[in-house]
Amino acid sequence: MELWYTEEHTDYAKFSTKVKKHLYSEKSPFQQVDVIDTYEYGKILTLDGLVMVTEKDEFIYHDMITHVAMATNPDIKRVLVIGGGDGGTVRELTRYSTIEKIDMVEIDELVVKASKEFLPITSNKLDDERVTLYFEDGIKFVEDKENQYDLIIVDSTDPIGPGEGLFTREFYRNCFKALTENGILVNQNESPYYERDAKAMIRATGKLKDIFPTVEVYQFHMPTYPSGHWLFGFASKKLHPIKDFDADRWNSLNLKTKYYNTDIHVGAFALPTYVKEMIENGTK
Repeated sequence: MELWYTEEHTDYAKFSTKVKKHLYSEKSPFQQVDVIDTYEYGKILTLDGLVMVTEKDEFIYHDMITHVAMATNPDIKRVLVIGGGDGGTVRELTRYSTIEKIDMVEIDELVVKASKEFLPITSNKLDDERVTLYFEDGIKFVEDKENQYDLIIVDSTDPIGPGEGLFTREFYRNCFKALTENGILVNQNESPYYERDAKAMIRATGKLKDIFPTVEVYQFHMPTYPSGHWLFGFASKKLHPIKDFDADRWNSLNLKTKYYNTDIHVGAFALPTYVKEMIENGTK
């Protein structure tokens, strides 16, 4: 008998992959957490039946959520990661010796537990001495923070369930307050392709533009996410991801990456016409 995992991307489009074994299944107070081993993508972490991370393509997401901001401001020292329980974002951050402190706030401890047990490829730096883990609500965590972080990365799920509050105007305002003078916010910004995801992207980008002087959207190719075309938001108090980008300085670090490079950094902000029009018009 063949076992297949299927995720419904829309009412009319699905993603499927053949499963070797169902390795882990637990329900937390927040969501259903599963790990499956597949033939094509290796181990996959799913939350409420949606793909969060796979062994095969996780490097794409984690390269792009981390290195774009770090290359824009190589002097970043204090970082807050909200979400990111699989550990991949923290792993990439720990590669920078200049970073002094990384706070990671994950609402669901079970995600970290499952990732540590089954996905060491992403979770292997969560015990780094610079990392402090907080198992609490990231929305509340930033409420009383002011001028504390050079970079905030919102490595969130979709704006449903536990991730819903991480797409609100109030949350973005609190992030602005928590950032230092040259602070940068990078947020998981959904996809422009399917209608539900596109609406979430447009709303999130519009809210950020109401708060931050600089807001740009950049793209990357993520095979296991709906449509394969995914976006991050870049918001900053002062720095621009292209105008303030020093490719030579980042390249001098000699970091080996599988997806990110300084050409991709610039090209990722060159959006297709239909995506630019969505953002400019605020509608799909």
